[in-house]
Amino acid sequence: MKKLSVIILLAVSFSLMSCENIQGNQSTDQPVIENAGDTSGDKTSKQATPEYLTYESFKEKVWDFEKNPQEWEYKGEVPCVIDFYADWCKPCKMVAPIMDDLARTYDGKVKIYKIDTDKEKKLAGVFGIRSIPSVLFSPMQGRPMMQSGALPKADYIKIIEDELLNKKQ
Repeated sequence: MKKLSVIILLAVSFSLMSCENIQGNQSTDQPVIENAGDTSGDKTSKQATPEYLTYESFKEKVWDFEKNPQEWEYKGEVPCVIDFYADWCKPCKMVAPIMDDLARTYDGKVKIYKIDTDKEKKLAGVFGIRSIPSVLFSPMQGRPMMQSGALPKADYIKIIEDELLNKKQ
């Protein structure tokens, strides 16, 4: 009985940490607030925010997988973090303010991108996204790494510092 309770608790915990990218569980009645972290009200001092990518802008700014499908060839000037999300996904909503903070913290050092998997199904398919949030970390050189599920902010910072900015201790 105790073993069954632990298994059920683990299953519930895991389901809260990620959302399956299935069409039947969506709600579109809530508005999306793209600059939720910007409370300054001063539009003259623009704070860095994540940039939303489409299929075409991804090929232009990150990797043109149609021209070079066999080899990852990152096009950016600084490393990047790409958050694959959906508006209806609760763990994605928990990650969103973290991505906003990371965009401000690493402005000019790391680019933060967001891809809406509902709008960009073809792009999500290129990466085989099955569960969201999924976050892709791309260094300037070498292969990117994918992390599925919502992580605490400190874990994202550690990955950025260690893997993208090469500040391993």
